[in-house]
Amino acid sequence: MTELLTAAQMRILENRAIESGAVSGLELMERAGRGVVEAIFEEWPDLKTASHRAVVLCGPGNNGGDGFVVARLLKDWGWEVEVFFYGIVEKLSAEAKINFDRWGAENPIRQLGFPILNAADADGFWESAFGVSETRLVIDALFGIGLSRPLTNLRPILELCDLYSTFPDLMPTRFVAIDLPSGLQTECGAPLSDAPDGHIPWGLFQADLTVSFQSAKMGHYLGSGPAFCGRVVIKDIGLGTYAAKESVTNPVSCTVVPSKDTQTDLVHLTQKPNALGKGSHAHKFSHGHAVLATGPAAKTGAARLAARGALRVGAGLVTLASPTDALSENAAQITAIMLRTVDTAKDLAALLSDDRISSVCIGPGFARETAAGGLDFSHTREMVKAVLMADKKTVLDADALSAFQDVPEHLFEALHPNCVLTPHEGEFRRLFPDIHAKLTSRDYTQADYSKVGATRAAAQRSGCVVLFKGADTVIAAPDGKAVINSAQYDRAAPWLATAGSGDVLAGFITGLLARGFDPLQAASDAAWLHVACALSFGPGLIAEDLPEQVPAVFRDLGF
Repeated sequence: MTELLTAAQMRILENRAIESGAVSGLELMERAGRGVVEAIFEEWPDLKTASHRAVVLCGPGNNGGDGFVVARLLKDWGWEVEVFFYGIVEKLSAEAKINFDRWGAENPIRQLGFPILNAADADGFWESAFGVSETRLVIDALFGIGLSRPLTNLRPILELCDLYSTFPDLMPTRFVAIDLPSGLQTECGAPLSDAPDGHIPWGLFQADLTVSFQSAKMGHYLGSGPAFCGRVVIKDIGLGTYAAKESVTNPVSCTVVPSKDTQTDLVHLTQKPNALGKGSHAHKFSHGHAVLATGPAAKTGAARLAARGALRVGAGLVTLASPTDALSENAAQITAIMLRTVDTAKDLAALLSDDRISSVCIGPGFARETAAGGLDFSHTREMVKAVLMADKKTVLDADALSAFQDVPEHLFEALHPNCVLTPHEGEFRRLFPDIHAKLTSRDYTQADYSKVGATRAAAQRSGCVVLFKGADTVIAAPDGKAVINSAQYDRAAPWLATAGSGDVLAGFITGLLARGFDPLQAASDAAWLHVACALSFGPGLIAEDLPEQVPAVFRDLGF
């Protein structure tokens, strides 16, 4: 797993390295600048073979210092480089001031009005960056990690970059951000824009390549981060020795690792005590027995999708708990999956009293319709309570969550640590309205209320694992451990937005729970596998295809 760090944690590592005497702040800045240039030439080899022209925007902090290093290194490579500075020279850090002076000793620095740009500033930048056809790079070294306010004053310049990045035919210019595109919040990936709600955010740098250091940051993978970062490259600046110290707490694991590492990360899928590949003494019950409760007639498909997912990930037995009116409908669609009649909460409790049953899922397509066409959640609530009383490893999805939207405290009182909740944003908002309100408040000083912070808070309140769905799915446990499963960048799978795909995810989790995985591991692995199956199949995917891709994904992992 790749660990993500907050801005505060990154500063701790840098300070710790400097205080140890092993490296100076000036050397770290030099390493960062070299890393940016290396990443540029690795991304676009054509830029390495001849001299070109670059425009570098340097800000008032150490991000700007990195920018001066990049400008110097490109100039040494034979490039023509023009630097714009936004800030007050006297307030630069010692390291940034040294690099400011190194550049300024032999090269002009175009000062931008600080803090208020005027029309001449914007016109001068436009003429240098886009009025010259030879410009091949625009580098954003304005603001890096830790920004918490909109860059309203820089909007004219950032909007020009956005325009030329969005319409590359206007000019073949590449856009590179150092650490994060300026205007993006580090912990939550929110655009730090003062655009009205519902409007496209303005005042952000749109990058083709973002180069960060030592570790990716949460903003690269949450919220709007992927939309503005382009491709993210991480360069090692030698802080790994200091990363394991106790003061760097609660790093976030992110499952966006290359496939060669993924095999290592997921090898436990073959090594758990009751996992796939068990020796000659294994039998179906040693692989776990999963039960999935179905809804009424004409609403059973969701649970069958989940059941197929549970079976494919290796549960030894899978049973559908079906109401009488749906028995024939379910029986006509299943073969390896078993079927039991369950009409009432008492029936369900009796079924789950079997000690050999190891996990249960309830919610997909479960609620009954009223005569008026609405949903009657009273039956669902009783069935959910019966499941929770059985004290099995449990997945609550879809209608099992919506049934408690008016009384979420009744659900929280009944939950136990072996549960996994799988809300999408609407369900999350209804179950955790105050947490969701903070998440969407645009109060960017509340770093804890990134999607990671919100999911952690929800897990702590509910006392169980919460999987908050999305392209930036976040899974968190009550103890604060959290995982981001990103279906973005090279793992983008937009065809997952199809009816029933979430039901299959619930089934994957249920199957892994049946096999003996703890709730956080089961939810994290299932989320990764869900995306991997979609990528394996490709465009044209429908939910039924997802479980059938599991064998191919396992083979690709070398299992």
